[in-house]
Amino acid sequence: MFSGNKVFFSISCSAVLLLTLGNAVPGFGDSSNTKQRTVTKLAEGVYEIRHADAPDTFPQGNTTVIIGDREVFVVDSCYLPSSAREDIAQIHQWTSKPVRYLLNTHWHYDHTLGNVAYREAFPGLEIIAHAETKRQMEGFNRGYVERYSARAAGFQKTLDDGKNPNGNALTEGEIADLKRAIRGIEPVGTEFKALSARVDDLTPDLTFDHELNLNLGNREVQIKFLGRANTAGDAVVFLPKEKIVIVGDVLDHPIPYLGGGFPAEQIVTLKNVAKLQPQTIVPGHGDVLHDLAYLNLLTDFLQTVVSAVDKEMYDPASSKSAADMQKAVEKDIDVAAWRKKFAGDDKDDADFFNDFSFSGVVTATYQQFRGR
Repeated sequence: MFSGNKVFFSISCSAVLLLTLGNAVPGFGDSSNTKQRTVTKLAEGVYEIRHADAPDTFPQGNTTVIIGDREVFVVDSCYLPSSAREDIAQIHQWTSKPVRYLLNTHWHYDHTLGNVAYREAFPGLEIIAHAETKRQMEGFNRGYVERYSARAAGFQKTLDDGKNPNGNALTEGEIADLKRAIRGIEPVGTEFKALSARVDDLTPDLTFDHELNLNLGNREVQIKFLGRANTAGDAVVFLPKEKIVIVGDVLDHPIPYLGGGFPAEQIVTLKNVAKLQPQTIVPGHGDVLHDLAYLNLLTDFLQTVVSAVDKEMYDPASSKSAADMQKAVEKDIDVAAWRKKFAGDDKDDADFFNDFSFSGVVTATYQQFRGR
């Protein structure tokens, strides 16, 4: 769970995410390890910003900036307020128009904690989210920020125990990543200490249930809830003229983030995204995509896992524990082949797929089906 600079993210997801629930450019990393900030122009007045991982190794979600004739719309504010301020400085270079709206695609911290920086920079800002996302942000944000300083002790205990959350012995690479994460907690903690008094400023002002359409001045923006996926309130943004869809963690590339959520419903949600016939897809993490190939691959993978879990749930000879379900599904499907399709020959990506994506989606599906 620790390879690819995802020590902090993987441990946090084990404790937090389960409560809810194109090719990488060489040199710029991927969803397992992003080392550099990059900017991609998607269309005239539409930009995607990909952020380097935070010093504590936590990944930062992609940000999309949409500029209209009258005002600006931003999708997701990333993890660190300092990174969000860097984005705001970039926006000022692109336009003198104000950021009028900021949408949080879902509640996860790596997409929302930068909200405070936009509040500071744009007094007339309205933060938008699905109604369920607002409830989750109100419930989770304060506790996360206030307890952040205790993370180092948890990581040190993992080092001392010598085992990752799956019970496997730490590798040399995992030990190095843990030590790097511990070193990075202090600078991130300093930012969050300043943020703790302003947690309420993170909360959305405007919510929707199914759809909300905006016009920024000669640019139509459609905000849609196409179904539950990574969380209970995933929102996507569609630009009908440009055929661009921004999906948050409904889809991440090249390794899917499947540590929680609603896998059986995510299949339907992904198919609903495909029905928009986008020519460009901005994932929550990873590189911008320009066709449906990866979306279809992810849909097929989820269908395979969900079908395997469904079969095992109703097998009278099968144990119903989560651990036994994991072993049973590993026998039912060709995990190595799926890992190869997503990770190729990249070891960090392969480890992230094994320890987070695959194990996470089996557990999340099991938990979802137990309630049927």
